[in-house]
Amino acid sequence: MPDQPATPSPYTDSVRAYYAAHPSPLVAATGIVLDSRGRVLVLTTSYKTELDLPGGGVEDTETPEEGLARELKEELDLSVPVGRLLAVDSRPPGPLGRSLVVHVHLVGPLTPEEASAISFPDGEITEARWLTPEEAYEALPARNAPRLSAALAALYAGSLAHLIGGVPQPGSPAGFDPARRAELEHAGAYDPADHRAARPKALTAASVIFTDSAAGVLLVRPAYGDTDHWNLPGGGIDSDLGEIPRAAARREVLEELGLDLAPGRLLGVNWSHRPGYPARVRFLYDGGTLGSADLARIRLPGTELLQWRAVAPAELRRFVKPALRRQIEACLGARATGAGPLELHAGRPLDQTHGPTGTDPAGEPR
Repeated sequence: MPDQPATPSPYTDSVRAYYAAHPSPLVAATGIVLDSRGRVLVLTTSYKTELDLPGGGVEDTETPEEGLARELKEELDLSVPVGRLLAVDSRPPGPLGRSLVVHVHLVGPLTPEEASAISFPDGEITEARWLTPEEAYEALPARNAPRLSAALAALYAGSLAHLIGGVPQPGSPAGFDPARRAELEHAGAYDPADHRAARPKALTAASVIFTDSAAGVLLVRPAYGDTDHWNLPGGGIDSDLGEIPRAAARREVLEELGLDLAPGRLLGVNWSHRPGYPARVRFLYDGGTLGSADLARIRLPGTELLQWRAVAPAELRRFVKPALRRQIEACLGARATGAGPLELHAGRPLDQTHGPTGTDPAGEPR
């Protein structure tokens, strides 16, 4: 194929020279470097009296991601991908007379081997310590501690924090104080855009409960994450594509089992919540009883699922987490009696007496 002519620049030399010389904010990139235990990497430098987070100024034509990757390599001999953007912090002019824009990115979690290989080739770093998030908040200076706090809030919420001077803004999707957000909502102080951005989000999924002729529940073993805990067939609802829960259940069963089966009636809707993380909502459908011919047609996607099996209800405790076991048991009861759909919280019908905080009535973790 012949060389294609270069696309001419839409800018003249004088326009490019103008923008090259135009005063602009300083740009920096900071890394929230985590290890496999969730600890934060905090640095002691040769040129500051305060502790610091990894990162530094973005140079010339670098992007923030490129600048952070360079700093990690130069200062820590660390060659790892720079992850997603967690926060953007804008600061007014300081001692240098320039405003500053800081992009905060996730790095890691590092494997134990990557963490142990950290060194200080250029001499600017003199010590690297792994601290719990709480220890890091206490140890870091006032300009960095709020940035770390907001970035981790964005990480757990799957969102982004908008900061000015380290302070999360009212419309920030993550990091803003929930009680303060509620005050502003009740006072009518939010515009529609900020209100949508700041409202807490939920993750939604759809699952199907199939049984075999012996009343065993069909479970699948994931090839990712915690492979010791099995799941129901199902997965996330592509609500951004207009997918509804029932359609998602059918799509997931086809993708995971190779069976194109319309789900039966809705047995329950489960709500679960872990502080700091998005709530999770699961729609559980009745898949009916699969005969031997249906079971023989199951084909698993090897990259996603390792195996399937039908598990007797009495054996569920060995295979699934307690909250999922309670969901399955409640839905099997609704299926047998024709009750429902059930409203469940962490697998418990809402009219059921809860045990002590953090446990179910049998003393199991929620």
